[in-house]
Amino acid sequence: MKRLTAPLRLLTSVLAMPLVLGPAWAQQSAPAPALTLELNGAQPSDKGCRLTFVVNNTLGADLSKAAFEIALFNEAGVVDRLTVLDFKDLPAGKTKVTRFDLAGADCAKVSRVLINSATECAGTGIQPDACMRGLKTETKTGIAFGV
Repeated sequence: MKRLTAPLRLLTSVLAMPLVLGPAWAQQSAPAPALTLELNGAQPSDKGCRLTFVVNNTLGADLSKAAFEIALFNEAGVVDRLTVLDFKDLPAGKTKVTRFDLAGADCAKVSRVLINSATECAGTGIQPDACMRGLKTETKTGIAFGV
């Protein structure tokens, strides 16, 4: 009987391990709160260059105001201009598409869009730095996009 006790204890320990570690594994797999900005398109418009963004707020709270200062770089890698894009309100868990017409900008000459800073990041329970801290960037264009 004693010979079976040690293997039985080992088997019980191995089977119980997922019950103990399960919550830790679940916490590791939960996605971190984020604000995802995707540069989805850049097309010439009557005013200049129209940038289209897809925004997804998974910060866990509604943003009543979100605005970012961006820098546009030309084909030589030189900053062409700084401007602020106001995304307005971004509800939690919602994906939103928004467009900005940049007067006088030539889409063919924009090589990079850099997010310099969040000029506004407001919402109930939102820290002022949450928009930059949780910011993730993606692009579906040939234009480099990021922080």
